[in-house]
Amino acid sequence: MKTERGYIKRKPTRCQVKRRLSAAIAAVYSVITTCMLLPQSAFATNPIAQTVYTADPAPMVYDNTCYVYTSHDADGSTYFTMPDWKCYSSTDMQNWTDHGVVLSGTDFSWAEENTAWAAQCVERNGKFYMYVTLVPAATGGRAIGVAVADSPEGPFKDALGKPLIGPNWDYIDPTAFVDEDGQAYLYFGNPQLYYVKLNEDMISYSGNVNKVDMTTSAFGTRSGGDERHQTLYEEGPWFYKRNNLYYLVYAASGIPETIHYSTSSSPTGPWTFRGEIMTSGGGSFTNHPGVCDFRGKSYFFYHTGNLPGGGGFTRSVCVEEFTYGQDGSIPKIERSKEGPKQIAMLNPFERVEAETICWESGLETEVCSAGGINIANIESNDYLMLSKVDFAEGATSFLASVSSAEQGGTIELRLGSVSGTLIGTCDVPGTGGWQNWKTVSTTISGASGTQDLYLVFKGGGGFLFNVDWWQFESQANEPDENGYYFHSTFENGTENWSGRGAASVKTSAAEAYAGSQSLLVSGRTGSWNGTLRTLSTSVFKPGEAYSFSANVMQVDGSSAETVYLKLEYTDSQGETQYSTIATAVAVNGTWTQLANESYTIPEGATDLRLYLESAEGTFDFYADDIIGAIEGTQIEGAGQPSVTLGDLNNDGRIDGIDLTLAKRGLLYGFTDPLQELAADVNQAADVTVADLVLLQLYLTGQTDGFTTADQAK
Repeated sequence: MKTERGYIKRKPTRCQVKRRLSAAIAAVYSVITTCMLLPQSAFATNPIAQTVYTADPAPMVYDNTCYVYTSHDADGSTYFTMPDWKCYSSTDMQNWTDHGVVLSGTDFSWAEENTAWAAQCVERNGKFYMYVTLVPAATGGRAIGVAVADSPEGPFKDALGKPLIGPNWDYIDPTAFVDEDGQAYLYFGNPQLYYVKLNEDMISYSGNVNKVDMTTSAFGTRSGGDERHQTLYEEGPWFYKRNNLYYLVYAASGIPETIHYSTSSSPTGPWTFRGEIMTSGGGSFTNHPGVCDFRGKSYFFYHTGNLPGGGGFTRSVCVEEFTYGQDGSIPKIERSKEGPKQIAMLNPFERVEAETICWESGLETEVCSAGGINIANIESNDYLMLSKVDFAEGATSFLASVSSAEQGGTIELRLGSVSGTLIGTCDVPGTGGWQNWKTVSTTISGASGTQDLYLVFKGGGGFLFNVDWWQFESQANEPDENGYYFHSTFENGTENWSGRGAASVKTSAAEAYAGSQSLLVSGRTGSWNGTLRTLSTSVFKPGEAYSFSANVMQVDGSSAETVYLKLEYTDSQGETQYSTIATAVAVNGTWTQLANESYTIPEGATDLRLYLESAEGTFDFYADDIIGAIEGTQIEGAGQPSVTLGDLNNDGRIDGIDLTLAKRGLLYGFTDPLQELAADVNQAADVTVADLVLLQLYLTGQTDGFTTADQAK
């Protein structure tokens, strides 16, 4: 049913068919297989995503995170209606964060809509290349396209404006791999298998499209196959290397598909058939493998039709853990509802994106105006579950960023099940819009140790509210022995910091002010894009003063750029305000400190967000050793760039040229932040007429130095 917000709730009416079948056979097959599927109302943790139908999983391990790229089966599909590609990530293999649509078929001007079949993403030299299957609008057939991004979460852009390979009806399901010697390969094809050698730029290839010799010794023997289907190989190849052995894992056997594999000592064969990995079934007549190693364990990804309403055109990605044999063999793998064992606990005391989900009921996701994704279409009794949340010694409060154009509702926080122990109830008010965000909070009691956490949503009829993120606070609301309320070192992750606007954040070992890692802020499309963390008003109390410090290093910008440490908050009138805590000049390749030993949180402020941004430019920057502390705490940091007060042109003397530059800068604005820093001779954090007067007095010999603003009081 169409809703007032323009969303369509998923209904369990699906059918299924293999792409080569005629429409008549498709209808028969759909009826038979749909009747065979038993309705299922509850699962454990497979499939990994439940808000949409996903297929063709392509895992990629990067920066201690397992990313999985999927194709997207549109709701209501009666054929392979696939508009775009999505991305999910996990650090524990049970709780998965939805990064939304990272690339759409419509991003390729040369392609037909809704033809976004299987894809794979690989990283090389800090860039991310996604190889995709599409139908060229001008020619028909199938083709391989390539898109590129600076982040694993996108945004991806068509790198060529045309197909990389094709058109040809055989050219589907690309799989890419960069070997240890730097040579990259791209395999693809149905029902034949092909490969090319990619060039170092990853968006072109050398030589011809090579057709693999499809022998039965290489890919097994198909019973009753026709001229083009003598071997078991069908489609969906997954190419990789492990312990000097090359693997091709692929969909096999025709309809319904199984998963088999072959190996070789060379990236181009000859291949040796090794056997079956997974039988047909799972409510889908197709399957598609993806394999990766992550944190010392091996994982096998595939798809089924096992969500409610699922089938051959409405599939869902699943994952299983497995162990290789000593000879490199892959064992038979059974489908499960449980999925792999969780390999790390979820930390609730860091900001958790609401679209991080182990299991959910009734929810959808959408693009969030604050950046990233939020959960939406929440109705009463919908819920989400997080697996193995580590509350340690206990939590005292819960915060969430919410929005509602209606009456709002409540979030019940329960342990163990949707009706389990109630540890708190958070009221969600109407905020005046589905993307008007407000931070709400409630006290918590009874949360300690490792628990499965359920957020159960309650309220009246219709859609209630949206949730962007949530976070618990521990009992540690007192400062440590250094007077620090928080100390973000980024040695153990992003530590409650997230991207602001289009920016993304990740830890990086490339630069560090202290320790071995810092936070890299990249993908900025505006000067206000940066990084932020939420401050709790139970710790940082409105009307009271605190000491703040942050260290930054800009990269890829001009020689020097002005940066700000600021506070975003909601005032007593409900208006969003922005307050500057500290200003500094960030020099390319040099650490700079922003610090203020006595900054007062404005009276009546709520929804506190500490953030870093720049005055101009969209350069990447590193941040490290960010601290909030007791007022008056002197926090050691990198300091600010060294300049000689009054020497604006940095020629080693103070003269009339410097006075002229200061006057011009005051009238028309400074284009060089180092000049502005030198012109601030009374060190009052901005350049005014008072600075020009002091500079004039110095040049006329009426003073032999500069009086600071504090001394002049």
